[in-house]
Amino acid sequence: MTQYLITPEPEVILPIIGMDQLFPVRRVFCVGRNYAEHAREMGDDPSRDLPFFFCKDRTCVQWINPTQENSLVYPEATGKFEYEVELVVALTSGGRNLTIEEADAAVFGYSLGLDMTRRDLQSQAKQKGRPWEAGKSFEASAPMTSIVPRSGAALLNRGRIELSVNGDIKQSSDLSHLTWDIAEVIVKLSELFELHPGDLIMTGTPENVGPVIVGDRICASLEGVAELELVVV
Repeated sequence: MTQYLITPEPEVILPIIGMDQLFPVRRVFCVGRNYAEHAREMGDDPSRDLPFFFCKDRTCVQWINPTQENSLVYPEATGKFEYEVELVVALTSGGRNLTIEEADAAVFGYSLGLDMTRRDLQSQAKQKGRPWEAGKSFEASAPMTSIVPRSGAALLNRGRIELSVNGDIKQSSDLSHLTWDIAEVIVKLSELFELHPGDLIMTGTPENVGPVIVGDRICASLEGVAELELVVV
């Protein structure tokens, strides 16, 4: 029997809508600035940019339970805690240097997630050319809904994605505005990393990211996929 010096961390899992099986999360990849207007608001030129990637630790994932009130703890060491609503793609196959067809076949389903960001820490890191982990990869920084298995043969290429704070719509766009679509993102990612079953990809956020404070209620939706609601505490 294997003995460990310390107790291993439990698996990070997401429920799957309509199935008894659970989805074990392996890694969480994030795509930066994959909507043109968000790239512009962050000071970039989307016409020249290939997709770029960063990671969140899988322990950042916080499942949003639709049957209860969900809370999101305002993290330490920041004065600018910001939301970014995103389509999340769940993979059940992988590989290196995938073709578009292989990338398409790798997608099992979708979730709706938030890439919560300590924007002041991220901005400081960018100014000094340092890594983003302190601004992006911290506890509960990736709230996500249960996974919805894909429906039909085609990958999602349209659908309204929105986020509101205290009832005021802040982000509103459509998946058709993604600079790089789902399959293209997976292809580019597979050129840099070997992808595996259990990997999640957060595909980028629309424009109008912004801060929240304690007491704010965040609601988000992705047409035909999921809704989520939580309160900052």
